Amino acid sequence: MYLAGKKIFILEDNSMNRIVFRISLITQGAFVEFDQWGRETMDKIERYHPDLIILDLMLPHGKSGYEVFEQIREHEEYNDVPIVAISASEPAFALPKTKNMGFSGFIAKPIDETLFPEQMAKILNGEEVWFAGERYNGS
Repeated sequence: MYLAGKKIFILEDNSMNRIVFRISLITQGAFVEFDQWGRETMDKIERYHPDLIILDLMLPHGKSGYEVFEQIREHEEYNDVPIVAISASEPAFALPKTKNMGFSGFIAKPIDETLFPEQMAKILNGEEVWFAGERYNGS
């Protein structure tokens, strides 16, 4: 199991994506918690003590994952917790921006359910993962 005992916190507003992520991750031994981002999200993260945070870049109510990333990083205790961007945004824009901001990786939606847990395991092992998916041709 790639993710045995790892605690993963996912900020995602789409319920279908949450189901896909959960199934993909728990089958590899991870514990998974979700939120959509709100006033109590940082309290939830603090209570959960995640090993990894997965962050959608397009959240409800006009909130961007980029803003949320900066808010999480304002808390010193989370500076070493890897944060991975997951997005349906155009990779030509989102991938370099997340890299420059200091994310630990970028995974384009839709995720590859088979590859996803392995990608998260690599990030937890200190590697970066920049995966634009099949729809991105690099231009």
